[in-house]
Amino acid sequence: MRYPSASAAPRIGRGWYLAAVLSAVVALGMCLLGWRQSELADKIGAHPVQVQGTVTRLPGGSGTYSGVSYAVNGQQRTAEDLQLPAGAKVGDPVCLEHAAGDAGAVRVCDQTYPQAAGVRMAQISVPVALLFCLLCVLRIRRHHRHTARWAERRNQVFATVALATEALAEGMPAITDGKRSRRRHKAARRPAR
Repeated sequence: MRYPSASAAPRIGRGWYLAAVLSAVVALGMCLLGWRQSELADKIGAHPVQVQGTVTRLPGGSGTYSGVSYAVNGQQRTAEDLQLPAGAKVGDPVCLEHAAGDAGAVRVCDQTYPQAAGVRMAQISVPVALLFCLLCVLRIRRHHRHTARWAERRNQVFATVALATEALAEGMPAITDGKRSRRRHKAARRPAR
């Protein structure tokens, strides 16, 4: 008869833990991105200053962002990843708004956020990442409950075996005391003739 061993316990892959942590990190990162964009939008909206900018680079591919140069108080500045008007070309003028107290906080005129694409990405990815994190946590909790039930069953088997062994030992004292019963067989005496 085989008894359950500790190594036979059901296991869960580390991928579930890793996926839960990564999805929580993505959700947190996207929340921070959205919060930063909202903060910049509020800062610009409080005291906007309009300036004229020039498109220096158009977005192209996954690693290239748009670039716009503008001058504030005689200093040349550059803003990246702004949402340019449709059909914009390099060298085209573009209307920008920056915060009166922070010339680095800039957005295209008539836009709410400096980087609207980042806000949209945060609005989509945060709920998805949180949902995925929740699914991973539920799966991990289910596994732990299953493992606890398995351990309880294993302990019941061990307790049953121990009780059975004890009962067997009480019923057979000669075996448990290490003594063997010896019967002496005396040869039957033959009557003398």
